[in-house]
Amino acid sequence: MNNISAPLLQVENLCTRFHIPEGTVYAVNGISFNIQEGETLAVVGESGCGKSVTMLSILGLIPIPPGEITTGKAMYRDKDLIKLPEDEFEHLRGEEIAMVFQDPMTSLNPVLTIGRQITETLRTHKGLSQEAAEQKAAELLERVGIPEAASRLGNYPHQFSGGMRQRVMIAMALSCNPSLLIADEPTTALDVTIQAQIVELVLHLREQLHMTIIWITHDLGVVAGLADRVIVMYAGFIVEEALVDDLYDNPRHPYTLALLTALPRVDRRRDHRLNSIPGAPPNLLVEPKGCPFAPRCTYVIDKCWQENPKLVPIAPVHKMACWVDTTTTMNGS
Repeated sequence: MNNISAPLLQVENLCTRFHIPEGTVYAVNGISFNIQEGETLAVVGESGCGKSVTMLSILGLIPIPPGEITTGKAMYRDKDLIKLPEDEFEHLRGEEIAMVFQDPMTSLNPVLTIGRQITETLRTHKGLSQEAAEQKAAELLERVGIPEAASRLGNYPHQFSGGMRQRVMIAMALSCNPSLLIADEPTTALDVTIQAQIVELVLHLREQLHMTIIWITHDLGVVAGLADRVIVMYAGFIVEEALVDDLYDNPRHPYTLALLTALPRVDRRRDHRLNSIPGAPPNLLVEPKGCPFAPRCTYVIDKCWQENPKLVPIAPVHKMACWVDTTTTMNGS
């Protein structure tokens, strides 16, 4: 990974809103981040924190209306994705930037064969003949570990298990050799064993194809062996950003600390109770004023209620948005 070169993707001050009958949903609130070519970036946070909306905004997949991107840039190489015309986006999506969605059963068309869905992508973006597209589709299914791949091209999504459907989605995403793969909680609906297999598969493909990956998840336990760098989101804000080892060894934001202490650990006694984060996520229909985590935070001070801290560097590759220095207030946790 070359930190001197320009980022493959650079997002600046992205804000996304949804205007619904109940009011305005403040889904993404001025976030900025970048990713280098060949890097794996994990975006972590609980459901509703803005992880998926951020990526859908970048890819031009937010329904407008009710959605609206009010500010921001997303520079992919020399193009601002936020301002890209739809005809250019159709070429870019799939061919240069691909996305694997959370639930393959709703992402795959239930009335089209797997072969038809993969070959359609290959014929559209690569101009392959039907025969060449079918051969390439079988190769892709083999690459992601589906046995007897050629004979399964005629199968429908319901004829595959959940783990195999997710492998099909990954094969489709890889069909045009994209530079950037965005994986949106691809292991959430799978059992732990299959989760591990999918993560292992993505790691293997990353090494083979030298891909750049953004991995969206609510589970910090998944990213330890997967990511180079981690962004932690809460209520549409980035609250912490660090190299993966630094985040585990030296978590600084109270929300990151709370997420890590809620993880099951093999070095704890079997009767050890898992910690939980008190309270509930904020109502995104209310425009945030102070720190959105303040009502649930054990380190809260008066300033937290009045002003939301900016994301600032606290070490060379470590940023945090918090008024409190948790290293001086922690009790050895």
